[in-house]
Amino acid sequence: MLTFETVNELTLKVTSTGNDTIFTKAGAFIAGDCGGNTNYRFEKVLLGPQKSLAQAALGSLMRRVTGENIPLMKVTMNGPSETYYAVNAQHVVVYKLEPGETISVESENLLAFTQDCKYSVRFIGVGVLSQKGFATTTLTGSGSEAYVAILTDGNPIALSNVQTHNTISVDPDAVICWMGDGSCDPRITTDVNWKTFIGQASGESYSFEWSGNLPVTVIIQPSERRGGIRIGID
Repeated sequence: MLTFETVNELTLKVTSTGNDTIFTKAGAFIAGDCGGNTNYRFEKVLLGPQKSLAQAALGSLMRRVTGENIPLMKVTMNGPSETYYAVNAQHVVVYKLEPGETISVESENLLAFTQDCKYSVRFIGVGVLSQKGFATTTLTGSGSEAYVAILTDGNPIALSNVQTHNTISVDPDAVICWMGDGSCDPRITTDVNWKTFIGQASGESYSFEWSGNLPVTVIIQPSERRGGIRIGID
């Protein structure tokens, strides 16, 4: 049995009671606790976490081409243990996927996930105007222990229209991930007019939008990625 939980908002605690395997961001391990000799080991993932060699090789190529490349580490537990993971004191959010539920997350914000998450990289094609790229890392629940841990720069905010059916609109440079039944990809909306081209844009010329008929939960962080493409003339 395997569980993910957060400690003091900034650390992921993984509790294993038997033989388990997880994947984490390389170098994220900070501490471990087990009886007797150390019963967990680390191994760099050369291609990808997919079980098929061909799929792993294709996934590795896609990650490099699309900018979703992330150095991964495989952690193998052989007995009861508690291990801890963190990156630069960033906040950690843990989510457990239901079978068939999908989370789309920026690779830089992915801290760890279990084997019960089916991993892939896919094109979304809506990142032209922001730091968010043309592809996203996708994890789909395929078992009873489909845990995902993500990193955010500051305390995250979760927005959901599952019950309200409201329209959700977010800045692409602040979005961390979105989850729902299937990919649930947003559409991009723009507010570009003549003021934009004389340097008088509002500063919010584009956004990601999920309509009310697309049930989704979106997690954003209280900061924006740097270096997005600006539209305007200084």
